[in-house]
Amino acid sequence: METRESLIWEIRGKLQSIEDMVFQPFNIHGCSILLLYIRSIVDKRILREQIISPILKVGQSEGVGVSFLEQIENGSLFAMPFKKEREVDNIVDAIVTGSAVLYIPGLTYMCAFAIDDFAKRAISDSTNEVVLYGPQVAFIENIDDNLSLLRQKIKHPDLKTEQMTIGKYTKTIVCISYIEGICKTEVLNEVRMKLSEINIDGSLGVTYLTEFIEPRPFAMFPQIQYTERPDTVAAALLEGRIAVLQDGTPYTLILPVTYFSLMQSAEDYYQRFYTSSFTRLIRLMFVFVATMLPSLYVAVTTFHPEIIPTSLLITIAAARENIPFPALIEAFMMELFFEGLREAGIRIPRPLGQTVSIIGAIVIGQAAVQAGIVSAPMVIVVSITGIASFIIPHFELGQSFRLLRFAILLLGGTLGMLGIVISMYLLYLQMVSIKSYGVPYLRPFAPVNYSEMKDAFLRVPRFLQKQRPESFAGRNKRRGQS
Repeated sequence: METRESLIWEIRGKLQSIEDMVFQPFNIHGCSILLLYIRSIVDKRILREQIISPILKVGQSEGVGVSFLEQIENGSLFAMPFKKEREVDNIVDAIVTGSAVLYIPGLTYMCAFAIDDFAKRAISDSTNEVVLYGPQVAFIENIDDNLSLLRQKIKHPDLKTEQMTIGKYTKTIVCISYIEGICKTEVLNEVRMKLSEINIDGSLGVTYLTEFIEPRPFAMFPQIQYTERPDTVAAALLEGRIAVLQDGTPYTLILPVTYFSLMQSAEDYYQRFYTSSFTRLIRLMFVFVATMLPSLYVAVTTFHPEIIPTSLLITIAAARENIPFPALIEAFMMELFFEGLREAGIRIPRPLGQTVSIIGAIVIGQAAVQAGIVSAPMVIVVSITGIASFIIPHFELGQSFRLLRFAILLLGGTLGMLGIVISMYLLYLQMVSIKSYGVPYLRPFAPVNYSEMKDAFLRVPRFLQKQRPESFAGRNKRRGQS
């Protein structure tokens, strides 16, 4: 190991370019010590009360330098714990991540006190996963607060967290959270391996991690669930699933998942099971509407008008009489317009976004119909499709169906009902071929598992759900047992 003096000079060389870097010297009974920290990211109150104050008290008392070293060694000087660091890179990493490091001649290590105080917002309500009766609290960007919210839900020693650092420059803290004995060991080991193999400059959001740990990153459908709700994460852990939390983001990853778990909302478990079951059926029906309705309309009106009742066919034909575009082009135009309007509503400042989106849709849609550019039935079809797409609880799953809608529309508009059948077959083939960490995507229906059907299409009462899902749970499969 290099000499302590050369170590300090090397650390100075790496950190002196930081404007608010502090090298604070102390002389304690002839022993020159040095305190190193970055002013803007440490808790100044803790620094003053827990580190600087004990050092000054020792300096004001009678004694010799060796007693000061003994107090450091036996842990009687500082009330707060510290980590012993010996390597330059580890010391520099500790300082830039919010630690105050104490250099003391005579010791073979430097003391690193974790007193980071990065700016953060207060814990607030969930904005993207709203429920009526359940908890309203949501995760924030601070991982310690998020772990605290999670432990508030699950007060058991089997709740484990494993921490690692990802990103060469960002040094982002990532935590794997699971309940020992409930989650599957093989899935946990696979998650550990995939995260440990990530080699990037930085991870600024959980979506950075998703692209590395998804089993099939090129598949259209998400194989990992995002959530900002602590109760959703706690419920997933109790089923045997695993959560991945990242510092600096309010969203948490949950894995493995199935299509039906992505179609469930936290609200389902806070309402009566009759209401929840009905809502799930509505949700699944409107997924079909959001994906297939435009293509069915174009295919039937273009290739199979005999399917439509005569009175309705006359109404549609009259509405399309002066439209200059084929139904396929008309549908593409309206779908693209709706997607652009939805994106604009997101980018416009929040106080104006909803108003502009609603007024824009009404005014432009009405003007397009009156100008004879699009037909009124097409406006109705696209509007219903847009509303149906918002019913999907998981945003990434909704995005997948939004993209697939254009491909299915093209097949339906060129091949008619044959194109619809082909697209449904390819869609099913894609879904049954996906496995999320060994769990079939369409389970419990492909393959069939009757015990797990109690919480798929319908939600039966909790007193009838005595077993954890076999897809997720490890050796402890019975609810209520340790």
